[in-house]
Amino acid sequence: MVVSAPELKAFLLATPFFGGLPDPSLDLLISMLVERRFDAGATVVAEGEPGRSMFIVKSGRLAVSKRANSGSVIPISILEPGDFFGEMSLIEMQNRSATVLAESPTVLYELTAQKLYACYKADIHAYVIVLQNINRELCRRLRRSDDRLTGHEVGEEEPSAR
Repeated sequence: MVVSAPELKAFLLATPFFGGLPDPSLDLLISMLVERRFDAGATVVAEGEPGRSMFIVKSGRLAVSKRANSGSVIPISILEPGDFFGEMSLIEMQNRSATVLAESPTVLYELTAQKLYACYKADIHAYVIVLQNINRELCRRLRRSDDRLTGHEVGEEEPSAR
C-alpha cells in the first residue's frame, strides 16, 4: 500500500530522517514510501540477510538485537515512533547488521535503495538533506555506543579535573 495520508507529512517532518526538507521534496519522498504492517513477535529484518531498504517507525515498538559469537542474543536498542533503521544497508550495501523484532503491532514506512536513487536523480537537494540526516543519526548512535563502552550514561557530565 502506497502512503498518502495528509497527517503523514507533519509526522515525517518531526522525525530525524525527514527534518529540514522543503514541501516539494517531502512530497516526493512520501510518494516513494510503502506502508508495512507487522504483528507483535514478527521479525522485520534478520541479522545477516540481504537488505536494500530502510524503515521509519510510524507506530509500535521494536527491539534491535545482535548475536554474539557465543550464540547468545545481545539487546542493542528499542525503536519507537519517529525512529528509523536499516539505513546502513543503503549506505554500505552490506547484509543486515542486526535483527529487528516487533514487540507490539507495528506500522513502518519502507524506503528502498531504488527509490532513494530515484530521489537522487529527481531532487539532488532532498537527497543531500536525507543523507545529512542519516549521518547525524549515525553519529548520535556512535556517541551512545561510545558512552556505553566507556561506562558513561548519556548526558552525564565529566567530573571536573582537580
